[in-house]
Amino acid sequence: MGDIIYTTPIVRCLKLQLPGSEIHFLTKTQFKYIYENNPYLDKLHLLKPKLKDTIADIKAEQFDLIVDLHNNLRTTLIKLATGLPASTYKKQRLRKWLGLKFKWTSLYPKEHLVDRYLKTLPFLGLENDNKPIDYYIANDYQLNDFLPPGHAGDFVAFIIGATHFTKRMPVEKIIQICAEIHSPIVLMGGKDVQANAEAIQLALGDKVYSTCGKTNLDQSVFIVSKAKKVIGFDTGLTHIAEAFNMPLASIWGSTAPELLGVFPYKIDNSLEAGIQLPCRPCTKFGREACPLGHFKCMKDIPNNMITDFINHEI
Repeated sequence: MGDIIYTTPIVRCLKLQLPGSEIHFLTKTQFKYIYENNPYLDKLHLLKPKLKDTIADIKAEQFDLIVDLHNNLRTTLIKLATGLPASTYKKQRLRKWLGLKFKWTSLYPKEHLVDRYLKTLPFLGLENDNKPIDYYIANDYQLNDFLPPGHAGDFVAFIIGATHFTKRMPVEKIIQICAEIHSPIVLMGGKDVQANAEAIQLALGDKVYSTCGKTNLDQSVFIVSKAKKVIGFDTGLTHIAEAFNMPLASIWGSTAPELLGVFPYKIDNSLEAGIQLPCRPCTKFGREACPLGHFKCMKDIPNNMITDFINHEI
């Protein structure tokens, strides 16, 4: 999800800087919501169960150029089968491997994934418009539809979900941080963190309200867009929050933003909370457990690093 949301500035720049261009986007069905309401896209294509059917659809469109920002086996087969001119994103696999193997991330320039994507198209003369990512909410929601009155004003959204365990803070530490935040807190995440949210609510009472497992992604994005500030782990909803340019504290455990190039992009006020350790980063995508058993990358992040940022009045 994160990689796809960071393609939106490329689509926007293509559409606005190439007059008369027609821009299509191909992705998996589960990620269609990122582009369904995007005004810079002329047509959204979804991968079909059989790759040959997707290839047939692409051939029928008679494209002038394929821009491959994924660069995997599937996109390679599509390019070969269609025979269309193509420009392909360089994934820097060796750099990432060295960063993980030798923890050399500090030696690399801090370059965002959006800027890496833009390097795929130098021949088109695109310029970075230096605007945040795009996400367009599908429906006209109201906060009262999802939150009680005490939380529908100035609240902090805390995104406590993430696909892998080592991207999430322990519940006990989340409770400590929430206790020190001055504002009402809305917990965000899927059904997989409902039990975590219930434990946090039990510890902190009415200060905390959970939407975990109660809202779909578009509704969750709407709630996040109305928050005063946002806290989140390395997960899709945290990255989507950047589209609304509110203060954002992103928390990094086993993964490292400088290695992946997915730190907060073009927003005015952000914090990347993480600590330096000999064992960090240990993964690109997250793990189901700390390989050394201590999980210091999350447990040892100072609470005040996050709470000072959240409690500070802008």
